[in-house]
Amino acid sequence: MTDVYLCRHGRTQLNVAGLLRGRLDPDLDLVGFAEARDLARQLRNVGLSRVVSSPLARAVETAQPIAEVAGVELETDPRLLDRNYGRFDGRSAADVRKEYGSLDAAPGVETTESVAARAEAALDDLVAGAGDVAVAVVSHDAVIRILLDRLAPGHTHHVQPRTGCWSLLRHDESGWRLVVANSKDDPIETAFAQRPSRTR
Repeated sequence: MTDVYLCRHGRTQLNVAGLLRGRLDPDLDLVGFAEARDLARQLRNVGLSRVVSSPLARAVETAQPIAEVAGVELETDPRLLDRNYGRFDGRSAADVRKEYGSLDAAPGVETTESVAARAEAALDDLVAGAGDVAVAVVSHDAVIRILLDRLAPGHTHHVQPRTGCWSLLRHDESGWRLVVANSKDDPIETAFAQRPSRTR
């Protein structure tokens, strides 16, 4: 059984402005850095064996405190990058939807299938032969929503994860199961009521 804590990066000024981030590379703002520190505190007692992040600065800046508290080296994986919105990076999602009907219909935007394929492959590689461990994955809103829709289809689709939140996906011989979604609480008090806590 492998627990994957799927974390959304902390807040940036582009989040505040309601603009698509995509492959733009803003740093966290002051709230975002506080959210990263909170995530590290929340996950400090779950016994993380790995912390893997999207290479973009906002994800790395969120993942670094988690890795430091866990006592592991931070890894990056380009398959966890944000969705590629092409020329629409930095534009309002609402404006793009108004013009084209949906983000999926906008020309040059990475398809949902492409995001799902690369992100699922990253998670599959993480859990392959991993055993009874916990790992943290830091990625982006679009990637997390698509992963949850694909791997845990019983949950409410397209609920936007908050910046600095975590969701717990549990993988065993029967496949993936969503245990907790969109939380900023202590996982020992929530998700781990069902199993012994891990400590390093």
